Amino acid sequence: MVEKVGIDAGGSLIKVAYEDNNEFVFKTFSQMDSLLEWLNSISLGAELYLTGGKSGYLQDVVKQKSHLKEEFQAIIDGTRLLLEKEHRGIPDSYLITSIGTGTSVFHVAGETHNRLLGSGIGGGTLMGLGKLLTGEVEFQSIISLAENGNRQNSDLLVKDIYTPSHAPLLGELTAANFGKAHLNEHATTGDHIASLIQLIGETIISLAGQAAVATGTEKIVFVGSTLNGNKPLKKVLGSFQEMMPYEPLYLEKGAYVGAIGSLV
Repeated sequence: MVEKVGIDAGGSLIKVAYEDNNEFVFKTFSQMDSLLEWLNSISLGAELYLTGGKSGYLQDVVKQKSHLKEEFQAIIDGTRLLLEKEHRGIPDSYLITSIGTGTSVFHVAGETHNRLLGSGIGGGTLMGLGKLLTGEVEFQSIISLAENGNRQNSDLLVKDIYTPSHAPLLGELTAANFGKAHLNEHATTGDHIASLIQLIGETIISLAGQAAVATGTEKIVFVGSTLNGNKPLKKVLGSFQEMMPYEPLYLEKGAYVGAIGSLV
């Protein structure tokens, strides 16, 4: 019998975590009705621990006893627990970059934490512009297109501007995101989606990297459902280590830090 369920009711997805035989079990729902049906099927006696933007609404409609937890605190508590579990230790100082519908960056030092900044660039951007560019609405379909695309056919790079002269910057750096999209009629939809993920990743790592420098920390823990199966985005997030002193860390269950943290 399930006694406690942690639920992160976000802007796009609803993430669920609960314990069974001392092991976490995870679920994801895209529709509130599906979640409610599942909750009623497992146990009306379970206590629910809610966080996320839709948690207030969810508390009004569930039949079970429920508790609310502030979203940012849940993210931090869940990240700390998974760091200890998956990486066998918690750094003294680190950043959490949570990439959900949007993006938030937190600094954690010991038991203290601050939300440093945020951006509207995130998973919502990927899905929204991805739909406009491809007509696709499934996350994994959009990622698959990017994996088969080449952003150099859509982005204008530094080397495109300076060749044949010597460039003062690394030639592979982006001079203009989508800067070739109107010039290269042979660019594919996959090329454009690869450019979109490059834009999202560059924006996020620029913000997180500056935050790392400002706080004097090098470890950046990336969490959030936008990273699930998203190798192209992870590649972008890790591609600037020669220019900025940071170490990217990923959590296997990082999409569920909010749901896990709501239980802590």
